[in-house]
Amino acid sequence: MVSCELIARHCICCGGNQLQRSPAVLMPFVAHRVFGHEPVEITEEWGLRDLRPGMAYTLCNSLQCQHCGVLFLDYRFTDEQMAALYHGYRDEAYTRQRDHYEPGYAVIASHYHQREAYIGDVESWLAPHLPERPIVLDWGGGSGSNTPFLQQSNALYVHDISSVELMPGVERISASQLAAGCYDLVVCSQVLEHVPFPLALIKQILPALDEQTLVYLEVPYEALVREHPGSLGLAALKRHWHEHINFFTPQALHCLLESAELVLVDSHLLTVELGWRQSQVIGVLARRA
Repeated sequence: MVSCELIARHCICCGGNQLQRSPAVLMPFVAHRVFGHEPVEITEEWGLRDLRPGMAYTLCNSLQCQHCGVLFLDYRFTDEQMAALYHGYRDEAYTRQRDHYEPGYAVIASHYHQREAYIGDVESWLAPHLPERPIVLDWGGGSGSNTPFLQQSNALYVHDISSVELMPGVERISASQLAAGCYDLVVCSQVLEHVPFPLALIKQILPALDEQTLVYLEVPYEALVREHPGSLGLAALKRHWHEHINFFTPQALHCLLESAELVLVDSHLLTVELGWRQSQVIGVLARRA
């Protein structure tokens, strides 16, 4: 059983307790939004006998499960803290505040307001498993701009905590309406890396799945993980944490499916162009056991 600990003592995917631990820092933008912490300089004038002068940041730990390999931040944010972190996500105020801590972010953020080109490759991979014009639910899909089959679906629904304007043809759906729908595909893409309790989120999705529904989970294949394939010594290499608080391995995703009593149908590693950079994603397709 995977628990919901606010300071993690067990693996967020498989529930194991064999975790490698190493100190790290929480990046100032996240620390400010979540905890109200700002960096501070400790000077001689503080008169602290046992602390050396220098910049002080919010401390945390990097944890890596020694069974499935998932690498994650020890802090597991509450609903209130998550709401504070993602309030006005990428709007003008959010971008201005983040650019204050991370000069140049505003330029990078301009790339996020368009449909990613790699979604076409995801559609091609998914298509053989689905009807020609599938009914799609995108969990955490924002406006629907990056939802697979945006222009080729029979119906397309988005369930998202934000209130952003939806793309034409996309319908918003509430949590209470999920079980009433009948979907060919449920998508949860580029979400699990952000959330404190990935298994709990997947369990919220389960009522939307019938025996025929497929669920597609997609996460970044983070550079640190893919550059050290199979390594269980990544905690000491991960010195800072930002909005991606979970770094998944393929095995970790498979363990997450098993914990949620989902059966793997197919999986892929896909190289993608994300605006200004090249990256990779891990995608798994599953159904109810």
